[in-house]
Amino acid sequence: MQAKRGFLNALGFLTVMGYAHTPDTRTFVWFPAVGALLGGLLATTWWGAGILWSPLVAAGMVVAVDLALTGLLHVDGLADSADGLLPHLERDRRLEVMRRTEVGSFALGLVPLTLGLRWAGLATAPIEPLTLIALWTASRTLAALVPKLVPYARAEGLASAFLGPDATSGWLITPWFAVSIAIGWMSADVRGVLALAVLVVFGAAVVSLARRRIGGFTGDVLGATILIGETAGLLTLAIV
Repeated sequence: MQAKRGFLNALGFLTVMGYAHTPDTRTFVWFPAVGALLGGLLATTWWGAGILWSPLVAAGMVVAVDLALTGLLHVDGLADSADGLLPHLERDRRLEVMRRTEVGSFALGLVPLTLGLRWAGLATAPIEPLTLIALWTASRTLAALVPKLVPYARAEGLASAFLGPDATSGWLITPWFAVSIAIGWMSADVRGVLALAVLVVFGAAVVSLARRRIGGFTGDVLGATILIGETAGLLTLAIV
């Protein structure tokens, strides 16, 4: 029962599927499972769209389905993180900017660029559908590990409900990296494993920037970590 509730909490928080549930300290544990589910749905979309359309159109369909399934949650996080972390501001001002609903120039530049690169990475390379499962699982696994490594930057906020002594206890989610690596190797050999490594490096870079500029992570930073990491992985797979 607890496992089912934890999965439903993570599913309701990260996607538009199912019903929204109040998150708790165990919700992070199920982030990788939700990532695997999302990756599976996108892999199916990639495979099916590739039968009907050219790679250019099929790639656009995958990006669109990803945005629809996640309710643009991570795009919102990327936009807020861009406006808060990239300009020259004081720490309190950065956090204030990230909480506001207005979109600034940094978001207007970074969000379209990121979405365009995601489309280009898919459209210009014969990426195996299974590789999407590996990338989407790894990105949520990395996001779930962040609270174990970095403090929360706010006194309270969207992610505060996840935090507590049981959050990601015992590093229970780290085996999901092994699952991602196994899928990446089966689908794309060395290139798949390299894409996962690049995903982790770029995702960690986002977290490191947030640690330096606001003292830790926020929910927006987790969204940016997921999107930037996945995009870097897709571009790695597209290397010819």
